[in-house]
Amino acid sequence: MAVTHSLGFPRIGAGRELKRAVEACWAGRTGPAELAQTGRELRERHWMIQSGSGIDLVPVGDFAWYDQMLNMTALLGAAPRRFGFQADALSLDQYFQLARGNAEQPAMEMTKWFDTNYHYIVPEFDRETGFGPGTEWLFDEVEEAKALRLNPKPVLIGPLTYLHLGKERQAGFSRLELLPRLLPAYAAILRRLHASGVHWVQMDEPILGMDLPPEWLEAFAPAYAALAEAGPKLLLATYFASVAEHAVWLKSSAVAGLHIDAVRAPEQVAGFVKDFPADKVLSLGLIDGRNVWRTDLRRALEQAESAGAVLGERLWLAPSCSLLHVPQDLSLETSLNPEIKDWLAFAVQKLEELAVIDKGLRLGRQAVAAELAERDRLLQTRAQSPLIRDPGVKRRLEGLSDADFRRHSPFAERSPLQRERLRLPPFPTTTIGSFPQTPKIRAARAAHRRGELNGDAYRDAMQAAIREAVNRQESLGLDLLVHGEAERNDMVEYFGERLAGYAFTKHGWVQSYGSRCVKPPIIYGDVARPEPMTVEWIGYAQSLTKKPVKGMLTGPVTMLQWSFARDDQPRAVTALQIALAIRDEVADLEAAGVAAIQIDEPAFREGLPLKAADRADYLDWAVKAFRLASCGVADDTQIHTHMCYSEFGDILPAIAELDADVITIETCRSAMDLLEAFGAFGYPNDIGPGVYDIHSPRVPAGAEIRALLEKAAAAVDPERLWVNPDCGLKTRQWPEAEQALANMVEAARAMRRAESPAGSAA
Repeated sequence: MAVTHSLGFPRIGAGRELKRAVEACWAGRTGPAELAQTGRELRERHWMIQSGSGIDLVPVGDFAWYDQMLNMTALLGAAPRRFGFQADALSLDQYFQLARGNAEQPAMEMTKWFDTNYHYIVPEFDRETGFGPGTEWLFDEVEEAKALRLNPKPVLIGPLTYLHLGKERQAGFSRLELLPRLLPAYAAILRRLHASGVHWVQMDEPILGMDLPPEWLEAFAPAYAALAEAGPKLLLATYFASVAEHAVWLKSSAVAGLHIDAVRAPEQVAGFVKDFPADKVLSLGLIDGRNVWRTDLRRALEQAESAGAVLGERLWLAPSCSLLHVPQDLSLETSLNPEIKDWLAFAVQKLEELAVIDKGLRLGRQAVAAELAERDRLLQTRAQSPLIRDPGVKRRLEGLSDADFRRHSPFAERSPLQRERLRLPPFPTTTIGSFPQTPKIRAARAAHRRGELNGDAYRDAMQAAIREAVNRQESLGLDLLVHGEAERNDMVEYFGERLAGYAFTKHGWVQSYGSRCVKPPIIYGDVARPEPMTVEWIGYAQSLTKKPVKGMLTGPVTMLQWSFARDDQPRAVTALQIALAIRDEVADLEAAGVAAIQIDEPAFREGLPLKAADRADYLDWAVKAFRLASCGVADDTQIHTHMCYSEFGDILPAIAELDADVITIETCRSAMDLLEAFGAFGYPNDIGPGVYDIHSPRVPAGAEIRALLEKAAAAVDPERLWVNPDCGLKTRQWPEAEQALANMVEAARAMRRAESPAGSAA
């Protein structure tokens, strides 16, 4: 009989209970005791859902108040020494300070978890980094699960992945040097878990799907040989990519079990099943933990049967990865098109699918014949549905030529024309797009959505918010303004709601970082733009000021990455369809007199495949999609793009190929380290390194911002530098945002005075 298990479950709650509880605690409306109680209730509820679905081993430790990597830092007692916290007495408030910063210290760096839109808190290392007793939270949660008579399987980030995803804060030092010091801390955790009656521990090592340097690969076998002696059986879990090239040594390693992703890399299964050791279990990830489409149950059962014929009871069944990346429960969606809803499965439904596969494997296909037949019918219905095809979109794609992917002139010729049209000073100041979404703005949008506020009243409310945003920016002295995005619920959802081929949920929330949750749209069919999406709002903002106002759009790659994309055609095709829709919007904005248009691509790096061999193809179509969206404008129209919270050093040539006139990037948490890579590469166009970390309530002083700008000016030609925050200001409050922006404007003016030959005031 195969064992079924889950690698992780959505932690935020079907109604975003965790988000609300955390933010209430941050605001001082509740205290740590109330927050802890919400956590206990959510953990119990989620464990019982999984157990009730037939899961034999429930994950413990997949719950996090902010992020699982930050949890691992807390468990290991490895909080950065700069905060001065006592490792074994870390409070919840101190834990949140690590993620959000405080008056004395900026927050720890944040970046994307592999090729997902989930953000993790990056561990900080130096030669003196110590490990050893940290928080007790994991051990408490194990006892909670045992009290419910469940069989807990603690989930830990493996030591090599933990180190590899961290960052050195000291020159001439490699974080891999810390492994001998780190392993005893892991062993101590494992011994405590073993003493508490835990039989299996899941060790997540997804970096094995990457192209690792030899010294990192060579560290795995001895590391796990040491940890295997600590007591519990270890399940080494990989996902997001094939690890077939490591099959030989993984099968001979000291761990008691391996988990591999049979959705992203089904071709690797045969190599693992062949000659699989008799003393190990092999877990197959048969249900897609990254997307929302129903599983082809017949095909998945065939995979399980084939492996089970060789492995017998040594076969385990699971989703491909943690279900953190999908919404919790499809049954809550009562307004989705029923036909489209039939094609979908969220976390709860994915566990039900796993139960069908398990039943079929145990009792034979006849026991699940009805389920298989119904799934076959639904898959065929989807494939033949007229909802998914638009012949007009296909014709437009077939009619594209090379000229559609190129600007009329090179940047060196465009730039003077744009400067003349926009009349901006040196070190021009701008923001990334959004301004605080006040309770008044949210209430107006909600009332309009419920039908309680008619179209005219809603327009008046949004125009009032736009006027406020423009007036505040003019008072602050910003140079290139934005309209503030009051009318937008989310940078992807807003546009998807106005495009054909997209479907939307009401409760399909997914955690992005901390308490930030998003509802990814579902791309079910060919994408097209029925009518303009932003021209009215941007045009109104421009009518209020003589300063230029940027048009604000989300780029095609991000629209794809931050949606649940269709799986019945290549992602490249879907990206180009979205690009055509964005191109139409860019053309309408330009025709309306908008001189600068920002096409945000924060997910550009996120989409990069883990394997180097797969990257050229992705970068080729991703660059083409952006250029298709952006290259239809005149030379004096300035195209901006924005990217954030990713490592860009390895794709700088592709970023340059985008040929955006201005790129704004997140660099504040890394203290401008990323900008050095842009400088060393010789990035040819204008660049705006972020100088204000908008994910922290901390307000940076003007001198601090100027120090960052001086560092930037040493790496990049000052004539090509812009001054801006790291990201949009949607989640901040006006008082802190205004003070930070005022400090930013003053720092920019100081830079102008310093750079001016006469030293005159700007």
